[in-house]
Amino acid sequence: MSNEQWIREAWERGSAKIKNTSLRVGARFPHGSPNGQFQLMPPHYWTAGFWPGLLWLVNQDEGDERLRKLAKSCEEQLDEVLHAFEPLDHDMGFMWTLTSIANWHITRNESSRRRALTIASHLAGRFNLKGSFIRAWNNPERIGWAIIDCMMNLPLLYWASKQTGDPRFKQIAEAHAETAVKHFIREDGSAYHVVCFDPVTGERVGALGGQGYSEQSAWARGTAWAIYGSVLSYQHTGRQLFLEAAERAAGFFMTHLPEDRVPYWDFRLPSLESAPKDSSAAAIAASGLLNIAAASEGEKAILYKEHALSILRSLTDNYRADDMDEAILLAGTGNLPGTQNINKPLIYGDYYYMEALAKLRGYCSFWEST
Repeated sequence: MSNEQWIREAWERGSAKIKNTSLRVGARFPHGSPNGQFQLMPPHYWTAGFWPGLLWLVNQDEGDERLRKLAKSCEEQLDEVLHAFEPLDHDMGFMWTLTSIANWHITRNESSRRRALTIASHLAGRFNLKGSFIRAWNNPERIGWAIIDCMMNLPLLYWASKQTGDPRFKQIAEAHAETAVKHFIREDGSAYHVVCFDPVTGERVGALGGQGYSEQSAWARGTAWAIYGSVLSYQHTGRQLFLEAAERAAGFFMTHLPEDRVPYWDFRLPSLESAPKDSSAAAIAASGLLNIAAASEGEKAILYKEHALSILRSLTDNYRADDMDEAILLAGTGNLPGTQNINKPLIYGDYYYMEALAKLRGYCSFWEST
C-alpha cells in the first residue's frame, strides 16, 4: 500500500472514531481510556484542549458542523477556568491553543481571539525574570520549577505577539526557549523533565526525574516535547539555535527507538522486562519531525519526513485500537512513577497522531497559527 493510501485510510478511520466517540463524550474532557471508554476530567485539567483540538482537526478537513458546535462548547466551558485564575498553570498553551486559537484559525471568531490574548497575558505573568523561565505548577514548594513540556505552551505567546504587535510576549517565549536549550536539552539530545531554579536569584539548583525513571534518565515523552517545542520556536523566530536543538533531540529519539519505532516510556531503563511503551511520545515526535522536515531542504527534509512516516505507519499497523475502544491508539504511558494510565490509550496520543496525519494531508498545525 502506498503512503498516500494508508495515510488516507488512517485518517478516515481516525475521523470515524472521533465522530463515534463524540456521541458519548460530547462537549466534555476525556483523558485516559482504561477500559475502552475515556475517563472524563474537569475543564481545568491540563489535557482539556486535546479533545476539542481533535474536533477542530476533523472540522477543518470535513466541515462537520456538529463537531464544531461541540468544540465551541468545550472552549466556552474553559471560561470558568480562565476567570477562576487559581487553577491556571503553565499548561495554558495546551488548553487554549487547541480551543481558542484553533477556533480563531478556522473561523476568525473574535471572542476566541480575545480569550487567547487574555490567557497569553496570564501565561506571560508566570515568567521568572531572574531565571528566564516560565514557572510550572502552583504548589508553594515548586515556585522555582520549570518543565520541558512547557516548550509546547510557547506558541500561544508567539501568536499573541503577532496579533498585538507587542514584542513582550515573543521575548518571554524566546527567553524560556533559550533556558530550555541551555538547561534542559543535554548535549546528546535527551532532556531533563524538571529543572529547579532558585526563584529569587534565578540560579539553576538541580533537576528531578519527574515522570521519567530518574534525574539522569531520558523520559521518552520529554524528548518528544523537546523535538516539537524546539522546532516550533525556530519556526516562530527563525533562530538557528532552536532548530539545532530540535535536530539534536530528534537524533537522540530516532537512534534509541526499538525495532517497531515506538519507544518504551524511558530511553534509559535498567531493564526493558515488562517495561510499557508510550505511543503518545511516538505520535508527538512524529508530528514534530514533520515540522523539522518542513523547515529543512533536500536530503535532510526527506530523511526527517521518512522518520516521521515510519513512526506513524507503525502506530497505524501495530498500535491502533479496535472499534470497541473509544480511543484511536493503544499503549500510552501517562505517568508511570505516579501509576497513572500505564499502557493505556491517552487523548493527547490520539491528538498528535491525527495532527500528524492532517499535516500529511496538507494542513498546518494550530501551534503554527498566526
